Amino acid sequence: MSVDPLHSAARSPRSAPSPQSRSSGANAVEVRRSTRRRRTVSAYREGDHTVVLIPARMSEAEEQRWVGVMLEKLAAQENKRMLGDAELAERAEQLSDQYLGGRARPASVRWVTNQNTRWGSCTPAEGSIRLSHRLQGMPEYVVDYVLVHELAHLLVPGHGPRFWRLLESYPRTERARGYLEGVVAADRLPHLPAARSE
Repeated sequence: MSVDPLHSAARSPRSAPSPQSRSSGANAVEVRRSTRRRRTVSAYREGDHTVVLIPARMSEAEEQRWVGVMLEKLAAQENKRMLGDAELAERAEQLSDQYLGGRARPASVRWVTNQNTRWGSCTPAEGSIRLSHRLQGMPEYVVDYVLVHELAHLLVPGHGPRFWRLLESYPRTERARGYLEGVVAADRLPHLPAARSE
């Protein structure tokens, strides 16, 4: 059996997973069968694909049905967590108060779909902040970091020492930057086939 070394630690040796991958819209779906599971089905996002855990005895038809059900449940959960533009502006105001002494007051904060190479952008002269839609669904601390980053640009336009001193007030700066660097690095890796039993 060949095993993906990046994910093997998360699997229990007793669960005997038999992953299968399939493409579903923009995201790949990996089904992992487990002899330890009797009735429960669960799913979670792992990078750019979805993992669905099912009992080993489940038929192909049941598997297909449950994959559809779990994809819908995950999408519903993620949609509930998504901030709209109004909530995003409110969050920016809270973060400015908390980490920048309330000095950064944007005129507008909104999601955009035309930023595929940047996570966020700011036009200090207009007081506008735009966040890439690719951040939606990422951990809250990552979105908060990008917001604080762009808020800081309202006070200091460049990326000099004064700018980075402002960012030191946000305690999860390094962790969020590491997360985003990991996403960028993963996008550049060649696509590897999923591990499978041989």
